[in-house]
Amino acid sequence: MSNPPMYGNLVPLDREQHKNLRLKAELPTVERAASLNSVFLAAVEFNEACKEYPIVFVRVGEAGKDGAPQAIAPLAVFGLKPGSNLFVKDGAWKANYLPAYVRRYPFAMARIDSGDQVAVCFDADWKGFSETEGTSLFAADGQPSEFTVNARSFLENFEREAERTRLFCEELLKLDLLQDMRFEATLPNGEKLDVDGFLAVNEEKLAKLEDAKVVEIFRNGIGALIEMHRVSLGNMSRLAQQHADAAATAAA
Repeated sequence: MSNPPMYGNLVPLDREQHKNLRLKAELPTVERAASLNSVFLAAVEFNEACKEYPIVFVRVGEAGKDGAPQAIAPLAVFGLKPGSNLFVKDGAWKANYLPAYVRRYPFAMARIDSGDQVAVCFDADWKGFSETEGTSLFAADGQPSEFTVNARSFLENFEREAERTRLFCEELLKLDLLQDMRFEATLPNGEKLDVDGFLAVNEEKLAKLEDAKVVEIFRNGIGALIEMHRVSLGNMSRLAQQHADAAATAAA
């Protein structure tokens, strides 16, 4: 089983093997995202995320068969350099909205045994797990505790929204509006930032859509998501300023 970003050792949660497992739920987990400069963002999150983070698209997986375009996925960007997350400081998240990808930690849904079976998994490397302290994951009768039931519900909703996001991305590809983009900035100290490898909506292509298509995409919600993405790109400059401020503080 491969471990997605943030996770060290994903293990399927088993009611027998882990009957005594507990979680210190009050322990902050965002430090695990301190080295992530971006994470997957579900479409349903665009409304809140666009106020604070750039939302971009990236190519994922392998190229499609029979000339089909390579799949894409949206990301919330937290930093302009690899390994840089400008929103984690002193073990806390310094923004109003925390993406669901980060909130679900230390749990995740994952496929096991190289098959179609999906199970609730936990990061066995997370220091918050114990057999003596914290909230029990299973009741005395072996049934999932209320905490675990709620965690599973959150994960299942995350997966449903991820699937809806995949369908949104398919429609976006059909519209053929995306193009490779580049962000450049020169900071007050002379440092140059150069960020590429992401996709964004091409303004000219968007303006040339037929009127009927424009009406269609706004009625089905895609148009609103495109607008949130476009608005969010203004946060690139804010990230550059945060980067400059962090560098100045470190040098002081």
